[in-house]
Amino acid sequence: MGILSNIFHKIFPSSHPAAQAGGQAAPAQQPAQQPAQQPAQQPAQQPAQQPQAAPAAAPMQQVDVEAILNGMQQQAGQQLNWRTSIVDLMKLLGLDSSLQARKELAAELHYTGDTGDSASMNIWLHKQVMNKLAENGGKVPADLKD
Repeated sequence: MGILSNIFHKIFPSSHPAAQAGGQAAPAQQPAQQPAQQPAQQPAQQPAQQPQAAPAAAPMQQVDVEAILNGMQQQAGQQLNWRTSIVDLMKLLGLDSSLQARKELAAELHYTGDTGDSASMNIWLHKQVMNKLAENGGKVPADLKD
């Protein structure tokens, strides 16, 4: 399990597709119900009924990421600036926030910059994590995304 999926598991409820898929969420699809069998012979004057299209997949449940993280912040007992710091976000979630862990997250998210420039990498990582949360059903404040 990757670091991004660990982040998803900490923020999204276990029933949420993002938590189940570990960051590769797709809307859950229910199997379409089979239409009732049509009689083999229909009177010529009645056109055959068209089977109804399967209902569109229900929209993915949105999770208020800001509210969840603010709630965790209140219980943390220490001031962590999760809004701008990937290190503080990872600490708030109880994850390893070491440089090595952040480099692993950067590799997972296909960071092409210099991992030796941790300040630039950290800023990029924070934006990418917020974008991934939003892409997978998280309600993320616009100022925290690209």
